[in-house]
Amino acid sequence: MTHYQLWQGYTVFALDRVIGRELKELPCQEFECDLASSDSIGRFASHYRSFDEPLDVLLNIAGVMAPKAGDALESVAPSTLLLTFQVHTFGPLLLTQALLPSILQARSPTLAFMSSRVGSIADNSSGGAYSYRASKAALNSIGKSMAMDLKEKGVVVLLLHPGFVISGLDKTDDTRNNPEAVMPEEAAEKLWKVVRAKGLAETGTFWHREGFELPW
Repeated sequence: MTHYQLWQGYTVFALDRVIGRELKELPCQEFECDLASSDSIGRFASHYRSFDEPLDVLLNIAGVMAPKAGDALESVAPSTLLLTFQVHTFGPLLLTQALLPSILQARSPTLAFMSSRVGSIADNSSGGAYSYRASKAALNSIGKSMAMDLKEKGVVVLLLHPGFVISGLDKTDDTRNNPEAVMPEEAAEKLWKVVRAKGLAETGTFWHREGFELPW
């Protein structure tokens, strides 16, 4: 979503575990940050606070996905569970916590968390994906709690489902062969429109990239 924020005049801080060529080519401030490391999160938070600027929009987008065979009932390992929860659940919570003073300086801040429809308990009709599914369901719970805690302070909290996206996250051909799959640029554009369209009346809700609300 960095392209759309830059296009609309935002000053963007883009975080990644490794700063690749694509980020380096954008007119944004990049910073290496690993959401599985509280020390790494702390270093970025200190860096951002040094600017003494409000944080208008925080997009938590990082993701990992274990192979299906390694995320099944018979095979999922503690190491897979730990890493997936660190990136999907603990990291976004701790990053938001660390940046909260800057968020509360903004006039109308928004927090958006990249969840997944797979994390919907009501929508679970296929099972499997234990670490991925559970970590996203836990993220939804955290996002809902944040929405309740921060509503009186004017902070909008949204949970987002990107739909099927052709990216490097799924190492199989399952997503690429899905007729509903889109390229990252299309998903990002639609998700950004959702983020900008929602206000306090929708805080603590879960949205599909196509603009309709999803069940928990």
